[in-house]
Amino acid sequence: MKIGNWARLLLLAAAPVLVGFQAGCGNFWQAPGGSTTTPTSTLSSGVFYVLNQETKQVAGYSIVSGTLTSVTGSPYTLSAAPYTIAIAPSGAFLYVGTAQGIYLYTVGSGGALTLANNSSVISSDLANTMQVDSTGAWLLEAGPNLAELIAIPINSSTGAPTSTIEQTAQLPAATVYQLAISPDNTHVFVALGSSGTEEVIFAAGSTTPFGNATNIAVKNSAGSAVSVAVDPSNRLFYVGETAATSGTNSGGLRAFNYNTLTEVTGSPYSIGGLAPYAILPTSTGDYVYVANRTVSGSSAGNIFGFSFTSTGTVYSLTALSSTASAGTTPVGLAEDSQGNYLLVVDSGGNPDLEAYTMSSGALTSALTSSTGTDPVQASAVAAAP
Repeated sequence: MKIGNWARLLLLAAAPVLVGFQAGCGNFWQAPGGSTTTPTSTLSSGVFYVLNQETKQVAGYSIVSGTLTSVTGSPYTLSAAPYTIAIAPSGAFLYVGTAQGIYLYTVGSGGALTLANNSSVISSDLANTMQVDSTGAWLLEAGPNLAELIAIPINSSTGAPTSTIEQTAQLPAATVYQLAISPDNTHVFVALGSSGTEEVIFAAGSTTPFGNATNIAVKNSAGSAVSVAVDPSNRLFYVGETAATSGTNSGGLRAFNYNTLTEVTGSPYSIGGLAPYAILPTSTGDYVYVANRTVSGSSAGNIFGFSFTSTGTVYSLTALSSTASAGTTPVGLAEDSQGNYLLVVDSGGNPDLEAYTMSSGALTSALTSSTGTDPVQASAVAAAP
């Protein structure tokens, strides 16, 4: 069921705080906009984009020999507050979900963006989580207060919708935090807060792509599923939940066998924090990182990591020996296309953006920067393929 844009805006205003959809302001004591620390790495990265929710911007960057460099024309001003971002697998198109709907950008030389579709939204849906499937045929999205998973058919050559008819799958709850499409395009996982995680069968090659669904309940009744991710080789899928483990920092990372939906031995894993709002399996699948939005006894968050091990089809995670400090309320993670940097955005600032180099899983801070004139409320990050 679809509702009018004004009604959607009213619903969105009443929605809870979500991943990529954060309330509040950044810290006023940050460094001035555009400042960065002296780099400690000489590595370079691919292009990546940061959403500045408070200042209604998309900021594009690359790291060149350790120095943060803005994409030509960046930052790009939006007409409404942005909530989520997605990049087509070709790297040619970028989608931004805002309070007015979903906008399409074409990606040019060096990552420069051009607003497409005559500067109009391609959909009036108010999405707070989006992803393009690996065939480039579907933009999947979901939003607050609508118990639906939505698939928009798109042209992989133009990025534009091929039809005004959207495909939908009903969800058991209206509070949607995050979705993830499996790399083989056969499953979609949706984190639904206290209603657990919904696994929806998906067929990218079909005109009606959604199939049966299975619900995975939260580990503890007081918990909430706030993030999801899938191993790049379709071995495990991950769910970040609050109140999933014991102890002061009771957030947990749950790991499930992708083929059987069975939780692996040792799961849920303690993550040294309360709210695992982002999960990033590296492109090799050897490591998994979790961004803890809040940590007990600290005003800052952290990044907790695991190494991935397998014996045949038996998979497990082992906690890394060190935890990386983050800024205030980290909510987004990405790996740059060259595999040199782990990128973190902190919606509360201190700083807005962090880049870490990765060596045998260990994270080393390489640079930190604001992403505009603070407070910007950096709410999401996406790396071009």
